[in-house]
Amino acid sequence: MSGVFKSIRLKLFFRICIVMIIIFLFLIVVNNAVLETYFYYKKTKTVLQIVDDINSFSTEITEKEKIKKLDYICLSNDLDIVILNQNEPQYMSAENFINSFQKLDNITYTVKYNIFNKSNILYSDNGTTVRKTTASDSGLNFIVAISNLNDGKQLYIRIPIFAINESLDISNEFLIIVGIISMIGAGIYSFILVNRFTKPILDLREVTTKMRDLDFSEKYVENPKDDEINELGKNINDLSEKLEETVKKLRKNNMELERDIEEKSKIDEMRKQFISDVSHELKTPIALIQGYAEGLLENVNKDEEDRNFYAKVILDESNKMDKLVKRLLELMRLENEEITFNDNNFDIVELINRVITNSKVMTDEQNISVVFEEKEPIYVFADEFYIDQVISNYYTNAIKNILEKDGKKEIRISLEKAEEQGKVRVKVFNTGKNIEEENLNRIWNRFYKVDKSRTRLKGGTGIGLALVKAIMVKYNNKYGVENKKNGVEFFFELNYSIISDQM
Repeated sequence: MSGVFKSIRLKLFFRICIVMIIIFLFLIVVNNAVLETYFYYKKTKTVLQIVDDINSFSTEITEKEKIKKLDYICLSNDLDIVILNQNEPQYMSAENFINSFQKLDNITYTVKYNIFNKSNILYSDNGTTVRKTTASDSGLNFIVAISNLNDGKQLYIRIPIFAINESLDISNEFLIIVGIISMIGAGIYSFILVNRFTKPILDLREVTTKMRDLDFSEKYVENPKDDEINELGKNINDLSEKLEETVKKLRKNNMELERDIEEKSKIDEMRKQFISDVSHELKTPIALIQGYAEGLLENVNKDEEDRNFYAKVILDESNKMDKLVKRLLELMRLENEEITFNDNNFDIVELINRVITNSKVMTDEQNISVVFEEKEPIYVFADEFYIDQVISNYYTNAIKNILEKDGKKEIRISLEKAEEQGKVRVKVFNTGKNIEEENLNRIWNRFYKVDKSRTRLKGGTGIGLALVKAIMVKYNNKYGVENKKNGVEFFFELNYSIISDQM
């Protein structure tokens, strides 16, 4: 329940209602406390004015005219008047007054001893006394004025005041009815007004709450009234736009910084890996070169043929190191995205035939049967130099790992449409041992050798398949290896050229 009263809308509504109740109660209190006093004040003024009016009667007017004027004063002001001249009644306004003042002695007794008890003086000055009193015989309340007129006569005025209490009750009752109706109407209006007043504030709260969570999608809807809240809404919208722009810049800078840090870490890691890989791979050739070079220096073998053999070994190992370092640097540049491919249209069939021809000596030496049946040109769009490396790596890898199956050694190259539209799949199969499942993904890592005892004898560097992976990743094309019944099949995919017949 306490959460309900936290709402500014309800707080404002209840406070307006409380103010209205306080005003209403104040009016009732004032009505009861002041109305009676004000009534006596007005009647006293009326009495004093009547005294002045009677004193102002001209001596030239007749008694009949005076009586007529006195009757008018009594009727218009709802009061009774008695005028005495040397204790003799000169004028009485009502029969009840006549009955009350049948004898002069009674009047004198009343004046002298004041049969009206519980007196309260309202005014007393210049021979005129005004007081409120209660008749002892009837219990009615009156205002009684006694004044000595300028002509020596005595003036008595009696005003009944029983109506003041009735008027006060009626006034309070009317005030309560009007107050309740007014409060209901004012409550409805104040509720509408409060909703209209607090809605933009609540809207601003929603906007700022989302801004706190760095969500700048919410905007304050400006209204036609150009007031302080609308101005605040405009300022918050401006602030939201500037904060959004600033946050975007910060995020962009942060991403760039993270990328730079990642690139730096990657470069550092690649540098460490490069040093480790080169150190590992160069240990054997350096040891061989060192051993044969020392043999030549110490003239271990004086035979010319043996010295030439030593020199040839040193040259071969130097060439292997040169090839290894160059291919490793090429791989690192590819992985670090420092190379830009020079893509163009070329015939993949022609390129495959060229690779087969260049390696014909090796295949003939091992009596390998090479099958490639494509005759018509098939054009692809890529960098011919790097695709040549991919095919050459697959082909030489097949030659190095081929084994005889079913009485023959066979390498089979084929082309087919890939599952993805607009691409061709190049497949290179060789008979031989299947690759263990656990090594199917590892063979793409540089310097990973499935058969470490035979790789050096076959002249491998251990980074050929890593080069293939780096080239295909840069092209965002599929590549891989699958075990077949009698051997292993490597594959990769290329984009067709727009001039290709697309098989």
